[in-house]
Amino acid sequence: MRPSDRLRLRAGQLLAPLTVRYGTRLRFAGSELPRPRRLRVPTRHGPVPVLVHTPRGSAAGPAGALVHLHGGAFLMRHVRMDDWWCRYVAATAGVVVVAVDFDVAPRATYPVAQEQCHDVTAWVAGAGAEQLGVDPARVAVGGFSSGGGLAASVCLQARDAGSFTPVLQVLGVPALDIAADPPRGGMISPELRAFVRRAYFPDAERRTEPYASPLRAADLAGVPPAVVLTAERDTLRAEGDRYAARLAELGLLAWHDVTPGVDHYFLTEDPVRAEATMARTAGLIREATA
Repeated sequence: MRPSDRLRLRAGQLLAPLTVRYGTRLRFAGSELPRPRRLRVPTRHGPVPVLVHTPRGSAAGPAGALVHLHGGAFLMRHVRMDDWWCRYVAATAGVVVVAVDFDVAPRATYPVAQEQCHDVTAWVAGAGAEQLGVDPARVAVGGFSSGGGLAASVCLQARDAGSFTPVLQVLGVPALDIAADPPRGGMISPELRAFVRRAYFPDAERRTEPYASPLRAADLAGVPPAVVLTAERDTLRAEGDRYAARLAELGLLAWHDVTPGVDHYFLTEDPVRAEATMARTAGLIREATA
């Protein structure tokens, strides 16, 4: 990694809590929920902090759960960037939402974040279920952008290791092929992906591994059903659309939706449509974890 890359990363990570506001207009529900609990979850790379959002009201028994993985291109460590979404899902789907504060570059390189996210999700669906008040058989996983790629990776890892069985994967504008160059003309540029590769995927030979680039997995059989959300003008759209098509061939596509006329920030750019998209997604999470 270049010295200038380290400076750029440090500046971006310090400023993220002050500058990332893209979900401000999307707080349709959940603002009344209490502050999330902060826990530390054991993983093979050491303890990882998580934020636990709990829905209001007492259920008759254990609740379902969604493990959410934020975006930021494996470069931005800001677990609260998707707080609006975590609160919305907790409030409308009635599930416990666990947001994972995984390591990013330059502190970590592939496959650290992928393995941390798998281990946290396996903990939610295993040893941590009773502490969280969730049913270990009703755990979904999802994320936006690079977090969507992480969620797909978690599902592949869980399938291959037999560690747990997610009931749903929610992939929002997912980054699914790190080895490929996105086309020009959008928010996610070839230059940004080159930066991500230098910083988090420095070993070029490993960028095609399925846990790094889930779209390149030879076989997707055995992964959970998926919600795949893509955006018409997003340069990552082709990756998401191709993944959705492969899942559909296996009967594993719960819903594939393309938001028209928008780039990577697909929900923020059209809040009116976003409300319907979020409601349908939360409904599918509720059904899968019921």
